[in-house]
Amino acid sequence: MRTGEPDAETDIPDTDPREIPRATVARLPEYLYALHTLAEAGHDTVSSNALAAVAGVNSAKLRKDLSHLGSYGIRGVGYDVTLLTRQISHALGLTRHRDVVLIGVGHLGKALAGYAGFANRGFGIAALFDVSPEHVGTELAGLRVYHMDALAEIVSEKQISIGVIATPTTAAQRVADSLVNAGVTSILNFAPCILDVPDNVDVRKVDLAVELQILSFHEHRKSQGSANEKKGDE
Repeated sequence: MRTGEPDAETDIPDTDPREIPRATVARLPEYLYALHTLAEAGHDTVSSNALAAVAGVNSAKLRKDLSHLGSYGIRGVGYDVTLLTRQISHALGLTRHRDVVLIGVGHLGKALAGYAGFANRGFGIAALFDVSPEHVGTELAGLRVYHMDALAEIVSEKQISIGVIATPTTAAQRVADSLVNAGVTSILNFAPCILDVPDNVDVRKVDLAVELQILSFHEHRKSQGSANEKKGDE
């Protein structure tokens, strides 16, 4: 890899995304975010140790992950920030803009609809859906809220493959069924439940309670460590 800003797709190794391990894929967005942070701070190159520190992983794991993309860096120089950003974006399929549909415009849905971070990372909410007469026909974040009856037509018209579920748990499976029937093949689910979908449909679940439980574990571990240290000092 060379330093300096790349200007051609030939700078990106031809990597089959099906060969990248799932665990690596899960970490690539963290590396991408770290690279954006470094670029905004004016860094042209970054060492594996520095990038790993910003991303919150160990450097050996980072180097192994990036090797799946055909990216190895240069000894004594590190990784070209711009080129590595392009490589990861290419592997994640972010070299094209992707529209998504959002189902459910309650408190969470409203927050997601107004979140500018989607557009900054190559995604756009193309349409909003709900079944409540209170919401259908209104506008939110510059978008009209459609009734679920219009889902299939709009998904087909806009060629959308990703749907976001921000409904109560009791409605999530019905919404997932409607998304699948409309042709959506990837779902981001904010409802705290397991969805039953066909094998060709990918689901990512965002469960805030689970994340808090994991943080609770870390707090418990830290308190246990402190208790052991006090015992050792006695």
